[in-house]
Amino acid sequence: MADLKDKPLLLLNNSNMMSVLNEGEFKCSNMSFEETKAIIEMYDKDEILLCFSSNDVQTIFDYLGIQAKDFTFKSIRNMRVGQDAIVFKRYITPSLTEPVIQADDGVEAKKIQNVYVYCQHLSRVK
Repeated sequence: MADLKDKPLLLLNNSNMMSVLNEGEFKCSNMSFEETKAIIEMYDKDEILLCFSSNDVQTIFDYLGIQAKDFTFKSIRNMRVGQDAIVFKRYITPSLTEPVIQADDGVEAKKIQNVYVYCQHLSRVK
């Protein structure tokens, strides 16, 4: 897998996905959570780059059942030909109901939106 170290798997989110699409031709497809987990588990820790800084990645990994590793953070501007990425896309909708709950500290909190995450596989083909 020496080739993987030259072209590590990139973990992206909504924001930085656009920054890697500067030049080239890409293929993007939606993936199930099971497929996402299987792909990430195929790589060693040093073959994956975390390209966004957010606490959301820990929540996503917990949900997927993936043990979060201390991935190296790196800002990437261009993907290499033949390189792959997993994109964690956030999808936010307004809440159709706005229940009021008591937060842990006793203050009232109102639900105003629903937050969803889905995954995409991105590859640079040319």
